[in-house]
Amino acid sequence: MKKNVSVILIYLLVSFIGAGCKEKKITLGKDIRFTKEQNIRYGDDSEQIMDLYIPEGKKSLEKDVFIIIHGGEWRAGDKSQLTFFTLSLMQKFPDHIFANINYRLASEEHYALPHQISDIKNTVLFLEKKLKYSPGIVLLGNSAGGHLSMLYAYQEDIHRKVKAVINIVGPADLSDPGFKNYQEYSFVERRLVDPRIPQAGISRIDYGSPVHWISSASAPTLSYYGNADHVIPLSQKKILDSVLSQHHIRHESYEFNGGHLDWDKAPNDTFLINAINKFLKQPDKK
Repeated sequence: MKKNVSVILIYLLVSFIGAGCKEKKITLGKDIRFTKEQNIRYGDDSEQIMDLYIPEGKKSLEKDVFIIIHGGEWRAGDKSQLTFFTLSLMQKFPDHIFANINYRLASEEHYALPHQISDIKNTVLFLEKKLKYSPGIVLLGNSAGGHLSMLYAYQEDIHRKVKAVINIVGPADLSDPGFKNYQEYSFVERRLVDPRIPQAGISRIDYGSPVHWISSASAPTLSYYGNADHVIPLSQKKILDSVLSQHHIRHESYEFNGGHLDWDKAPNDTFLINAINKFLKQPDKK
């Protein structure tokens, strides 16, 4: 992603000044100021940490929260990968709170699900306790994080706290023949879903597929897919759009020029942030 130089310099300066401190001040422009709390624990596991950004001023107002979820094939990655994109979002949405989270990673010894969905749930509960109100939630994730954002919203969010899902190159249908060409698909089959979790009659692949859980009450969804992505094929976009349309869910989807990692490079990043801004301003007609 082609970074805004001033933002980078400001961020590095703040990080340097605040080194060793839990709380830092970030200024992103005229009247855009945030307090950052770094590596806050929201659970007992060392991987259950977040960076929390809260706008300064008007603290009595109840603000919506972006929960940012990194990618990495469910078994790698770190919240730091999305720090600069989060800062760019903060410039566009200065009245929102941002929680950039890590979650428990999968391995040959540990399944991804249900633990990673539980981590999102625990994040929401932690924020409610800390903020002392129940905020509206915007889930935004890329790749595995996009998948987890959709799965949590469609499967787990029974109280409809999620106002919108921003899915960036996330797999929506794990049974898609195009996705089966993914070189790590065997890991998806073996270690994504704990076989003890799905109810009888539901395969592990269906259980882990966000499209399987879409209903007429699902959250509005904006998706972003690359036209040269060899990890998540464009067929995922078409499948997701079709199922959302069948259930009359407000949604938008866009294609960008490039591969799996090109979504946050200029001009794709700017287009996405502007699309998110427009999407979140639209009323939900459900």
